[in-house]
Amino acid sequence: MIPRAKGSLGFAQYLPDEVSLYTEEQLEDMITVALGGRIAEELFFGKITTGASDDLKKVTQIANAMVTEFGLSPLLGTINLSVSEGYQKNYSQKTNRTIDQEIHRIVNERYGSCKALLEEHRPKIELLAEELLEKETLSLPDIVDILGPRPFPVKESIMEYLTELRTRKEQEDELAAEQEKRAADGVEEAVDNTKFDPDAEDEDDKKEEDDEEADKEDAAAKEDGKDDS
Repeated sequence: MIPRAKGSLGFAQYLPDEVSLYTEEQLEDMITVALGGRIAEELFFGKITTGASDDLKKVTQIANAMVTEFGLSPLLGTINLSVSEGYQKNYSQKTNRTIDQEIHRIVNERYGSCKALLEEHRPKIELLAEELLEKETLSLPDIVDILGPRPFPVKESIMEYLTELRTRKEQEDELAAEQEKRAADGVEEAVDNTKFDPDAEDEDDKKEEDDEEADKEDAAAKEDGKDDS
């Protein structure tokens, strides 16, 4: 069972991408990723919240654009059926129903693919949740260490960013380890200084005895001086 963090929400960060042209597979992957949070709630918690509302809005927008703008529906073909805000639809009710059916088909297919993917990698997701609860925040290198490398090549700019994060983390870990070692050495040195030394104890006892003897001699000398007077 995945641990539940009170009040926690999913978060996905997308790195800047200069690509302005997307394939059908890339658009479908975007929908799959956006559905991940909602399906994770269903699988791991058994309850649905409103946390995925923005993701669902994005899913609907992408699927609608695939059908009405990009000509990616096999039933409707290469026709632009998008309608600008405030304008009336220029197609029939039958076409409108087909558009709705195609949008639902795309989303439902991606929903099934995403659910199967999360179920397949459930142990990794649970491990990721454990680490997140322990550390509160995870960097990109931490996530890669847990989930493994991406199944397809990463852009060079992203690899450079990933390498920089990993190097920075290693340097911070080395600095923290060095500080811990210095602190431990300081404690050990303080403990060594307070250890019992028999020779030093004998010297202290002898000094106390000498001081007491000297005090007695001084007192006797003063008494002799009084008697003489």
